Amino acid sequence: MDLDSQEQILKLSELHGPSQLMVIIGAPDPEAAEITAETVVQGDPSYAGVLAGAQLGLDVYHVLDESISSEVPPEVWDAQIGVMGDVLEADALVAAVAGMRQPGSDSS
Repeated sequence: MDLDSQEQILKLSELHGPSQLMVIIGAPDPEAAEITAETVVQGDPSYAGVLAGAQLGLDVYHVLDESISSEVPPEVWDAQIGVMGDVLEADALVAAVAGMRQPGSDSS
């Protein structure tokens, strides 16, 4: 997750409160998805960004998680995700992100 995104997430969290936010990740590989999820839940593991040490505990899902993808209109899915939804390892991506969610935050 880039430093600008971390800053925006921190600002939104301060403005709205962590319980009002959900982060949806679109990373194409499980390692990147897990690191991004860790950043918004437990803080930046690289200690490079503003979320270093910031345990926001945000709800986080991968866009390929059925609870998220089922809510996306088909025309939007086709335009924004398209064939990538078919070629990526959805189960591995969803599992990587789900492993970082706070206990009890699974709203699916």
